[in-house]
Amino acid sequence: MAASDFNVKYVAHLARVQLSPDEEQKLGTQLGHILGFMDKLKTLDVSHVEATAHAVPTVNVTRTDETQASLPHDEAMRNAPKQTNGLFIVPKIVE
Repeated sequence: MAASDFNVKYVAHLARVQLSPDEEQKLGTQLGHILGFMDKLKTLDVSHVEATAHAVPTVNVTRTDETQASLPHDEAMRNAPKQTNGLFIVPKIVE
């Protein structure tokens, strides 16, 4: 996308921002500089750079998946404020 191919009013609408004409001009200039910088980055040779999902290598710390005894049903239901037929009764939530 070239620096002149975007609509500042449309971008401001997407961001839910009201801009004065002076602010539109300033934002247009700033976005133009950003897009120009992105065009410069496109010219770099990154064929030797390995694709990564994170800048720093990450390792998941997980425990082994082993079967363990679960909480007995009667003990789980003991603290339930409301229950029916061995099930928890929770308030209905409608948004």
